[in-house]
Amino acid sequence: MISPQHPADKSAQHESATAHVQGLAAYIDDLPLTEGTLHAAPILSKVAHGRILSLDLSEVLASPGVHAVVTAHDIPGDPVIASFTHDEPIFATDTVLHIGQVLAVVVAETHVQARAAAQRARLQVQAEPPLLNARQAQAQGQTVLPTVHVQRGHADQARQSAPHHLQGQLEIGGQEHYYLESQIAYVLPQDSGEWLVHSSTQHPGEAQHWVAHALNIPLHRVRVLCRRMGGGFGGKETQSGQLAVWAALATLKTQRPVKMRLSREDDFLVTGKRHPFSHDYAAGFNDQGRLLSLHSTQWAHCGFSADLSGPVSDRAVFHTDNAYFLENVDIVSHRSRLSTQSHTAFRGFGGPQGMLLIETVMGDIARHLRMDPLDVRLTNLYGDAPRNTTPYGMTVKDNILPRLMPQLAEDCHYRARRAEIREWNSHSPVLKRGIALTPVKFGISFTATQFNQAGALVSVFTDGSVRVNHGGTEMGQGLHTKVCAVVAQVLGLPLSQVRISSTDTDKVANASATAASSGTDLNGRAAERAALQVRHNLAECLAKADGCQASEVVFMHAQVRSPKQTRSFEAAVQFAYSQRVQLWSDGFYATPKIHYDRTTLSGRPFYYFAYGAACSEVAIDTLTGEHKLLRVDILHDVGHSLNPALDIGQIEGGFVQGLGWLTTEELVWGADGQLQTRGASTYKIPTAADIPEHFQIKLWPEANPEDNIGGSKAVGEPPFMLAMSVYEALRDAVGEALGGHGPVHLDAPITPERVLMALQPPAA
Repeated sequence: MISPQHPADKSAQHESATAHVQGLAAYIDDLPLTEGTLHAAPILSKVAHGRILSLDLSEVLASPGVHAVVTAHDIPGDPVIASFTHDEPIFATDTVLHIGQVLAVVVAETHVQARAAAQRARLQVQAEPPLLNARQAQAQGQTVLPTVHVQRGHADQARQSAPHHLQGQLEIGGQEHYYLESQIAYVLPQDSGEWLVHSSTQHPGEAQHWVAHALNIPLHRVRVLCRRMGGGFGGKETQSGQLAVWAALATLKTQRPVKMRLSREDDFLVTGKRHPFSHDYAAGFNDQGRLLSLHSTQWAHCGFSADLSGPVSDRAVFHTDNAYFLENVDIVSHRSRLSTQSHTAFRGFGGPQGMLLIETVMGDIARHLRMDPLDVRLTNLYGDAPRNTTPYGMTVKDNILPRLMPQLAEDCHYRARRAEIREWNSHSPVLKRGIALTPVKFGISFTATQFNQAGALVSVFTDGSVRVNHGGTEMGQGLHTKVCAVVAQVLGLPLSQVRISSTDTDKVANASATAASSGTDLNGRAAERAALQVRHNLAECLAKADGCQASEVVFMHAQVRSPKQTRSFEAAVQFAYSQRVQLWSDGFYATPKIHYDRTTLSGRPFYYFAYGAACSEVAIDTLTGEHKLLRVDILHDVGHSLNPALDIGQIEGGFVQGLGWLTTEELVWGADGQLQTRGASTYKIPTAADIPEHFQIKLWPEANPEDNIGGSKAVGEPPFMLAMSVYEALRDAVGEALGGHGPVHLDAPITPERVLMALQPPAA
């Protein structure tokens, strides 16, 4: 077992860092093409909703370089994607359900020829009005999944008796993943009816399943490989699988290798985003700012099919409390079907959409009572029993926020700065500043319990070098680096002596997606167990030879020491090989303690919580609505960090991505269902210019109290929600400009236009 003081906690550089900066790290589009490779491009619907009357492909087939067009008639297996809801066709056949839905795939000699030919398809549709409003969809019975209802206590009674009341609505926009590498798959036919699929995917096992299901062949005839992705953020958890299926069907029809890469615009049109959410809420609270009652009605904008909308919406429900004890709460979660792309996983997986609501409520309670928002938040934190149980029945027993938040407030001089800002605003008629310090409590584990498992293989070669394979995927987050460091520590080796191989369904079967922030927790522990077995085999062999106990054999500094002698690791391995000792092993890990009832959303869905807090200061221009982030201070809990440099990088990146979601990244659909923001000219992700000069991150020093790998905690998703401090700071600045103590209504993202609208006096 890794000790809290192991060398794996050093900030080793990312295992592919040098190759990245030299441009030598190979992605799928960099792979040398097998002779005869063809290229595929999708034919997309230009109508949001309607019955297909005809699809004329004659001009497509006559286009230069075209070899074939793949349609639903070419599917030997199930024409519906093998998702758990079984509600998404591989190709649209009778109806189209959103602009950008794939009707067929063109296969040509080059990527350019395939794309050009795809534009020559002639589609006739009996159009119907698109459904774009989630509340209307629910009222019309247009849902992808049943409504979920979670309640505790007596929310109605508590609200009626509360001294103060607030109610309102909140619209939260979606977010494009905008990974650097768009969706891509490269499929090569193999002998004996087998298939090799290179896929930029967070879930090779699911891509394998979907391809086999579409081709109507056993899983063991499909092999999926993924060495690395150019970003994923959840967008390649399920929706990379469609690319693999389309490319595989094209390969089947042409009997040639086929590569399919979406252009940036097509990627925008075809793939889903972070789910937009609509909220209605009503709150009751007392004079001290303690929340006594909360009613929350949530509409998830799911798009045309379910995809992962069920678990995403569930996690939004699970995180509606964020860091706060909700004694009397009533949450209704609707999952609305709309005429848009099918929205999917995105970093935070519904958690941000639930947490932003409660932070909005906390901020407005503070304005209503003329209290410091930090005091309201501290008053409502989870505490000792009985104020330590979530609405879904999980006990919060590792809560560090009552210590972490005051520590951050002290470190960043929050109280003094708030007084300074109030004074500054009183003399500044145009520019107004705001500040907010908000917490994060984020549950770690897949909410679908069966996914909380992982496998790994560790192979030691006779020269002492080590190869590791596990079921997780690398998308830039440093998972492979951490796992290699874990194995290196177990075997007492420098990190340079351990290498990772591509994620491969032939090596680890049935692997879960790299998602839910659990990549290191699951795969790191599986690899540790595999390495421990190899170490045990070596120790037993050397102990027998040296006449000592296996427990007396020590692995350290690339040496193996017994009371009798010291060997180099290489010599120890070669000796063990001569004695016919197994020098490779598998490892398996299943997260303990977790369980919950999916019908009632009750139980313990998470192994532990990761915590953090951020303090952000902003300024707004009341004449233009423009705003600027002036300063950020973060204190975040990663347990005992396995690699502080990687973890801080994840915190920085998560915060900035959250900043984009809440301020600049606006998705706009026209009345016809057309996504109007589908490229860098219209969709604005944060840049270096959006980062303040003061951007300080500190790590909370305590180890994870649960038995997690090296005492660490997950770091992929929780930092994303730290950006809620920017959202609340902007509302604070608008509140300062408006004066008074009423609620500040600002939908997300807070664009300059929305700031200006919020500053307008209410209509008479």
